[in-house]
Amino acid sequence: MHDKRTSSAVISSEHLVLGRAARELRARRACSQEELGHRSGLHRNYVGAIERGEINATFRTLLALSRGLGVPLSELVVLYEARRAEPHGRPHR
Repeated sequence: MHDKRTSSAVISSEHLVLGRAARELRARRACSQEELGHRSGLHRNYVGAIERGEINATFRTLLALSRGLGVPLSELVVLYEARRAEPHGRPHR
């Protein structure tokens, strides 16, 4: 039987939280995925996959993403840590 699952499955909760942190930083800058992709040298679809937690991003990719966001990588990591500490990795509303 053919497995109909796609590569769009979330890798882990950590990847999902990292993606949410990246999306939050991008939203704070009122930047589209396409614009962030251009700034970081990543395809917009790849940026979206990171934000959805579908990509196990390499260190080099995270550096490119942080440069595209105009923040040090540590800011992305700090936000990841803050979001991970929240219940279910979701920000409080």
